[in-house]
Amino acid sequence: MYGVSPQAYDRAITVFSPDGRLFQVEYAKEAVKRGATAAGIATKDGLALVAFKSIHSSLVVPGSLKKIFEVDNHICVTASGLIADARRLVYIARVDAQRHRLTYSEPPTVDNIARSVCDLMQVYTQYGGIRPFGVSLLIGGVDEEGAKLFEAEPSGAMTAYKADSIGANKKEVDEFLEEKYDEKLSLDESIRVCVDALRATQEEKLIPENMEISYVPAKTRKVAMLPDKQVGKYLTKPSSK
Repeated sequence: MYGVSPQAYDRAITVFSPDGRLFQVEYAKEAVKRGATAAGIATKDGLALVAFKSIHSSLVVPGSLKKIFEVDNHICVTASGLIADARRLVYIARVDAQRHRLTYSEPPTVDNIARSVCDLMQVYTQYGGIRPFGVSLLIGGVDEEGAKLFEAEPSGAMTAYKADSIGANKKEVDEFLEEKYDEKLSLDESIRVCVDALRATQEEKLIPENMEISYVPAKTRKVAMLPDKQVGKYLTKPSSK
């Protein structure tokens, strides 16, 4: 076809295939599909993020595996895919958040941070000698306009959601969220719905050591990370919603 081997489009990020595909970007999306699942819900009451951590050995210290990161005191991020890539993007998001505060003397909106991260991810799909970030992010928080949740894909695409998931079993988790989502959910109920969605799709048993939960109340606009003891209470029984 076109006198060129399909492998020729497989080796460079800057070359489109005849059917308009960037294979390296698609491979990056495959890395995300192999990552541990994370889910988030944004309602009038605030934002909730729940992430599963894949602990591959009993010798691993669970606390050393981070899946949810605080970007600013009202914005947090969870990731699926190559977490080393996620840490780099989180660092850049934190710098951008502080730069915004210094420049404008006000906190950045969730949109500002999500757009900044996605702009950088998109740049990494345009130039030779670099590769796309092999990670998707759920960027969420509460600003003056309320709770917001964005998904950032390896291509740099940025999409706002009321509820969303990334990682393995995304399709199944999204279907669960579509069924259970209600904008009137409280933060506690939102967390339980996310936990139930992961419980219904994960092969491994959910325990405090392999789960992370974070939330941002609409009233305080302050990120809170739950300790293991409080995570455990959400794992005891499914939500009634």
